[in-house]
Amino acid sequence: MSTQSTPAAAGTQSIAERVAAMMPRARTELAELVAFRSVADFEQFPRDESEAAAEWVASALRAEGFQDVALLDTPDGTQSVYGVLPGPEGAPTVLLYAHYDVQPPLDEEAWTTPPFELTERNGRWYGRGAADCKGGVIMHLLALRALKADGGVPVTVKVIAEGSEEQGTGGLEQYAEQHPELLRADTIVIGDTGNFRVGLPTVTSTLRGMTLVRVQVDTLEGNLHSGQFGGAAPDALAALVRMLDSLRAEDGSTVVDGLTEGPAWEGLQYAEEDFRRDAKVLDGVELIGSGTVADRVWARPAVTVLGIDCPPVVGATPSVQAGARALVSLRVPPGVDAAEANELLMAHLERHTPWGARVRVEQAGQGQPFSADTASPAYAAMAEALRVAYPGEEMQYAGQGGSIPLCSTLAALYPEAEILLIGLSEPEAQIHAVNESVSPEELERLSVAEALFLRGYAKGH
Repeated sequence: MSTQSTPAAAGTQSIAERVAAMMPRARTELAELVAFRSVADFEQFPRDESEAAAEWVASALRAEGFQDVALLDTPDGTQSVYGVLPGPEGAPTVLLYAHYDVQPPLDEEAWTTPPFELTERNGRWYGRGAADCKGGVIMHLLALRALKADGGVPVTVKVIAEGSEEQGTGGLEQYAEQHPELLRADTIVIGDTGNFRVGLPTVTSTLRGMTLVRVQVDTLEGNLHSGQFGGAAPDALAALVRMLDSLRAEDGSTVVDGLTEGPAWEGLQYAEEDFRRDAKVLDGVELIGSGTVADRVWARPAVTVLGIDCPPVVGATPSVQAGARALVSLRVPPGVDAAEANELLMAHLERHTPWGARVRVEQAGQGQPFSADTASPAYAAMAEALRVAYPGEEMQYAGQGGSIPLCSTLAALYPEAEILLIGLSEPEAQIHAVNESVSPEELERLSVAEALFLRGYAKGH
């Protein structure tokens, strides 16, 4: 940080020093939060783990002087944590968002260290949720603590920590619609995205939306011996494979009847060699789709088969399958309505069902895409804050292929609010995969940036 003797430089240096001094506490707290197996799939993970994580967040807010701290019972059966920290009279209100629920750990044996035990290795902190998004909760706390220790928080702060973001079940969105004044703010900071690269300050200006469907195919009353009946008996698994294959063009591009691609991406580009490295694509394996990589991952629809219920290879019998099931995700870019895309996807799968097989397609989750107004005053304040927190770098704009359904809900409820997306999920974090991690340097710098943003935004409001 600059050591110039101006009041602004002195304030900046003080914030940076305070955050740096708090990092050991931040690591301890992140370890406590990561230890909760807070996956909001209560058929597979204990509900009390998520409830304990929610209470941890609520206790942390109370300790920082937040008022009206509450565990909100949302319609999907989960809890979101809410609290308000009043600022000076007439100050603007800023909503800080993160989520404490996490993705399942997948194959726990594939983790180098236990997924729910924060472990330091090669300068990074490993654990499920370390970046996505329990680290975001800690980032907000660090920023607020630094401001409190350096003269006070100059804005009214609302915090909302969601409990089911990863499940896409829409509990908080529904709650917000039922209580439209609860999350009202002048500016909203979503702490659930990430820099394009470690050390390159990036705000996410667009998010793809998502629709999620379950597909059940049935052809027989029960499995049959493949030697006795195979060749004539309709195989449900084979029918499902054909249906899923219809969602891809020859080059791997997504094909859903009636769904348009959308415009090309105009912003930060994603070099193919960088993408191959980030995605860990095997040597000799081609990328799928056409256009620039940025087009493909930020500005076009993308279908993914998330899972198939079928017999595993180990223990399989020589049988024609009577039924098969799949879970299919479709990401849609800004400009495409997720509900319309859902209808097109369901119709496509039904239309491409072979052999008269019985098919049932049902919606399992949905979230609308989002596009931010990057010309707003809040973006100018964030640009300055990031410029200071990352010396020598300028704020970049990128898209994100993932979805944060709450963004579209907040944009619809509060059309005058400015929405910014930052966070800790840069490519090395490997969110949603095994060995998820967070860079403590990114946590420190982004906490400094958020504190400076809140101070700068208050001055300019």
